[in-house]
Amino acid sequence: MSVLPDPAAPARYPSRLRDLRRTRAAGGNRAGGRATGRGRRLRENLVAYLFLSAGLICFALFAWYPIVRGVLLGFQQVTFAQPAEWVGVDNFRRLFADPLFATAWRNTGYFTLLALVFGFAAPFATAVVLNELRRGQSYLRLTVYLPVMLPPIVTMLLWRWFYDPGPGLFNNVLGVLHLPAQQWLESEHLAMISLVLVSTWANMGTTTLIYLAALGGIPGELYEAAELDGASIRQRLWHVTIPQIRFILLITLLLQVIGTMQVFVEPFVLTGGGPNEATVTILLLLYRYAFVYNDFGLASAMSTLLFVVLGLFAALYLRLTRTKD
Repeated sequence: MSVLPDPAAPARYPSRLRDLRRTRAAGGNRAGGRATGRGRRLRENLVAYLFLSAGLICFALFAWYPIVRGVLLGFQQVTFAQPAEWVGVDNFRRLFADPLFATAWRNTGYFTLLALVFGFAAPFATAVVLNELRRGQSYLRLTVYLPVMLPPIVTMLLWRWFYDPGPGLFNNVLGVLHLPAQQWLESEHLAMISLVLVSTWANMGTTTLIYLAALGGIPGELYEAAELDGASIRQRLWHVTIPQIRFILLITLLLQVIGTMQVFVEPFVLTGGGPNEATVTILLLLYRYAFVYNDFGLASAMSTLLFVVLGLFAALYLRLTRTKD
């Protein structure tokens, strides 16, 4: 059985070929258009890239290069009096063998824990109180933030006078109350708590303003509904305020952990790490390795370990903020 050719086929096939050619030509034009568009955007943004290059070069030179250089120094024996010698992981072995290394981490963890107890609760409570005030709020905000504007060394000298065992302010107050004077910075049990109080007073202003901004974003209708339901102040705080700003609380908690683990000024100025190494912290021990013992390789190894630990908290912070966005 033979199949006769379709009479319309000779007329239809050329039209299909023309359509196929047009489609290929259009696709080529679109690809060429995309390439041309990318090139045009690159030329238009060239000036912006040139301006950015200066900042990127400065950032790489003064930020990334010291980080990379510090990591490399952790694997070298460096005194800057003679050429550096590659020693591998010997610096880390000596670091873990030093009994002060464990003491510094333990003291830093203790300081961080106390800072979370005092320095995390005090700014939040202060922000809640200031948010409820109707008069003098601006003046009190300035008063709370004022310690942040003081130079750290001025703050430390002021609190050194407060803690002075003789004519110090705190012992004079205890004398008025007929209570025994305390060795605030000379006692192993009170020294760390004293440093935490200084750090909390000096740094709580910024966190308080963050909490005030978060509290200002809570809809007032939620508090009105809670009041109509007969909720007390404590219930409104627990069921309305905290759930509404829980993300801000978590972020400030992570930032506070990162900040308090780098404490240096307070123990360096007020106690020097004493008494009996009760307040020696990671950065204070790192300072001793580098500028007292002139062992920059050991100091760099310790800074590398601290960088890794803080990097984990920073990664968690970035993950949380990205999830929130």
